Amino acid sequence: MKTIYEALEADHKVLKNLLSELVATEVGTVARRRAVIAVKQELIPHSRAEEAVFYNTLRAIKNEALKELIMGHGYGEHIEAENLLNGLLKEEGDEDLAPEFKKAIEHHIKEEEGEMFTAARQVLLADEATLMGESFIELKSQVLRQGDEQNIKELVMNILPRRFPDNPHHL
Repeated sequence: MKTIYEALEADHKVLKNLLSELVATEVGTVARRRAVIAVKQELIPHSRAEEAVFYNTLRAIKNEALKELIMGHGYGEHIEAENLLNGLLKEEGDEDLAPEFKKAIEHHIKEEEGEMFTAARQVLLADEATLMGESFIELKSQVLRQGDEQNIKELVMNILPRRFPDNPHHL
């Protein structure tokens, strides 16, 4: 069984490889389109499951510094990444958004595996991290089967303040 840290790191490794492949493709080609779709199919389920399981759990802990880290570097960078991904999906002409996208994702991964994991390890027990890893893997596979409209709803629900009782990810 993987802890949440191991599960996220495994996904990050896959994403880094996909991003390298993406950057190596030429704008406007079939190979580029396939590379963008491969990244999307890995990134979106990862993000939604990470937000629901990891970020929402950490956000519920009464620690303002941790909450600030989650809201700014967690959710905020996910939104930025998805905006860049949408640009890649609509990419036309000679503008190559892939290097900027790759840089943003790699920055996010570095912060997450550094600051965020360090902070999380200070507040989560080992068995909690394992349960979260299992939940993350299960939820990620569910999100993969959902459509884009549901994924957008999930993003919005994940960033809602926890006091809203209709948030299905209220842990």
